[in-house]
Amino acid sequence: MGKNVVVIGTQWGDEGKGKIVDWLTDHAQGVVRFQGGHNAGHTLVIGQGAKQREYKLNLVPSGIVRAGVRCYIGNGVVLDVGHLLEEIEGLEAAGIEVRNRLMVSPGCPLILSYHVKLDKAREAARAPNDKIGTTGKGIGPAYEDKVARRALRVYDLFFPARFGEKLRGVLDYHNFVLTHYLNAEAVDYHAEFDTAMAYAEQIRPLVGDVSAALYAAHQKGDNLLFEGAQGTLLDVDHGTYPFVTSSNCVAGQASAGSGIGPGLLHYVLGITKAYCTRVGGGPFPSELDIETEATPGHQMSAKGREVGTVTRRKRRCGWFDAAALRRSVRINGVTGLCITKLDVLDGLPELAICTGYTLDGQHVDLLPIGADDVARCQPVYEFLPGWQESTFGVKRWEDLPVNARAYLARLEELCEVPVDIVSTGPERDETIVLRHPFGL
Repeated sequence: MGKNVVVIGTQWGDEGKGKIVDWLTDHAQGVVRFQGGHNAGHTLVIGQGAKQREYKLNLVPSGIVRAGVRCYIGNGVVLDVGHLLEEIEGLEAAGIEVRNRLMVSPGCPLILSYHVKLDKAREAARAPNDKIGTTGKGIGPAYEDKVARRALRVYDLFFPARFGEKLRGVLDYHNFVLTHYLNAEAVDYHAEFDTAMAYAEQIRPLVGDVSAALYAAHQKGDNLLFEGAQGTLLDVDHGTYPFVTSSNCVAGQASAGSGIGPGLLHYVLGITKAYCTRVGGGPFPSELDIETEATPGHQMSAKGREVGTVTRRKRRCGWFDAAALRRSVRINGVTGLCITKLDVLDGLPELAICTGYTLDGQHVDLLPIGADDVARCQPVYEFLPGWQESTFGVKRWEDLPVNARAYLARLEELCEVPVDIVSTGPERDETIVLRHPFGL
């Protein structure tokens, strides 16, 4: 039997999951996307020098850049078919075979134009302090329709009469909200229907029973990699609600969002930056000033090139939050950590780690549930000496500066889980492996 690994973000997303999934795919035969939509972004840097290529992926699993690897989009993903087709065309233009290696679940709820309109109109109507920081891609409204059992799914595209009947009903409902409540324009039924039907024939060859395919691949002995989007602290149940995404980002969703039994998930790799970042609104206890030059926050922002892949907004930056990560480790059942972007901290004379908080005069060592309590948390810091040597591109543990090793060891101790991998750069081989998730 093969071994299956789940890769999840343990912070507020943007931890560097794409590179690690690509690196792990060297030992996997299939890569599965199990939640979210095209509001997530992975940037992969492949090759060196003049041959270096950068790929920005939103829906297609990162394993697609590895020849021969099968990729799957599970039922837990909300799908903008137009965006998926554009992404496929971009990859094919770069010489990557996609259509014969990608399977899409018929159970994926569709993101249609009215979802996008609702998303943007709602965010615009929010007071400045209440804005979620949504990407405006229609993700939230699409998940709402799924839970309300009025979603149109990929499967429905292939039955035009039934699709049209369902579309008319749901569009009447959403157009009422758009025009009477949000003061936005209505969506035209005929244009929506015609666009969907045009997409139906293009996506039909990609659609298949992902759940059955994954089970068959496992029985055959394939290693499978399950690729999460966003991060645990943005999970709709376990994150800083309501400043969260609209799906479950935790490891357990790999099962529900792809149709494979939880007993077949063998190792959970938690991807974690050596510091913290966050895009959009919501509380962030260890946040630093990123605008003032010659400060740790500015170094994290500038050296880390902390700009959202999808939003192009500057990411907020802060010290590593061990109390938040401790919560993530427990929720996900993390087997081992992968620390990314260690080199961003190179040259700082002193580093701080948030080990817990003071909340209403009490010490708290786990991130509280809900945004209101998190917003009132005052971080408690522990300080460690920094290092002046470069860690960029280092490939052996013993070649890391002594203080860098001490910093990682302390993170391991505070978070109660081993550091199995350290990513020291964007290239595949800029990786220190202490324990391989696939047991190599």
